[in-house]
Amino acid sequence: MELPPFLLNEWLERPRDLKFNLAGSAGPRWTMNELIQLGGGQLDLTDLPLSYAPTAGAVALRAEIASHHDVDPDWVVLTTGAAEALLLLLSSLSRAGGNVLLPMPTYAAFAGTAQFVHLEPRYYPLSRDCGFGIDPAQVGALADAQTVVTLVNSPHNPSGAVLETPDCVSLAHALASKGVPLLLDEVFHPVYFDAPRRSAAGIENVIVTGDMSKALSLPGLRMGWVIDANAQRRESMIRTRSYIAWSGSPVLEALALHAMRGRSVILQRVNSVASANLKELRAFMARVSDVLEWVPPQAGLVAFPWFRDGRESRPFCERMAERGVLLAPGDCFGMPEHMRVGFGSQADGIAGALAIIEEELRTS
Repeated sequence: MELPPFLLNEWLERPRDLKFNLAGSAGPRWTMNELIQLGGGQLDLTDLPLSYAPTAGAVALRAEIASHHDVDPDWVVLTTGAAEALLLLLSSLSRAGGNVLLPMPTYAAFAGTAQFVHLEPRYYPLSRDCGFGIDPAQVGALADAQTVVTLVNSPHNPSGAVLETPDCVSLAHALASKGVPLLLDEVFHPVYFDAPRRSAAGIENVIVTGDMSKALSLPGLRMGWVIDANAQRRESMIRTRSYIAWSGSPVLEALALHAMRGRSVILQRVNSVASANLKELRAFMARVSDVLEWVPPQAGLVAFPWFRDGRESRPFCERMAERGVLLAPGDCFGMPEHMRVGFGSQADGIAGALAIIEEELRTS
């Protein structure tokens, strides 16, 4: 099957001479030395056997991830990033004529993965007039006899909106009556800007996917997971993974275990950087409110402002890239007048980047 172009990936991988990267969605970068120093530098891999890892993932790492989400370790299946987590889950659910309900705006990989396993992507709208929030009754009503899963991305990429726990419970219950599971993509959990929230893992009829790339700021480890209470689906996902990859890397799993044990330090850093940068972004948006509008993000590491006059953002993003500031055009998410602004990875200098953007807005 020929998949449609992955516009976001193509945009991010284009060679450029950049000063500031505000197009990504991860947290501040870590080096291998900084990672090793977590916990006082007690990481030694010199005697690690370079053999196959268990297909479902190392027991100790699964237990640490389960602790992070407050669930049974048996529910955790490790994957190569959240991308493989989605692929394994949709593969286990795929059937002829099946469809997947996805949010719009959406992360493009969701639809592409559904198409790859012969599922039809269908969309429910997230209105910016309602803060990109979800109406559980409305979304639940869209599921039909061919719907295999409904996906909610919370904290949402690219808007930063959050599905609150009562709404999650309500939607999961409504879908359960139709035999449809609710999938919560939680790669930005637990980065919240008002009050802490529990993971949706453990709520009846909810499957959760997560990874170490976004909130945990370590995309190079390529570590993700599915949390599912349903043993039959887990068995199917593990069987599928044994065909696709056999297992993950024991080296990466050992590094990931070390990172998960030191996650409080990682999360403290990402929260510090994101909170400071969001403050700068709020001030910037107030200054340019005659040109741009936005819904301030409740959580996560990205925002999704749009041009008030409805113009498409790609030409502007192209000019910004030429000036050394990378933003993500909204057509990568199905909404061309928007652009995604990542404020989690730029550990310093975001004020300088925003000043360049503001200058370009005033002169273009």
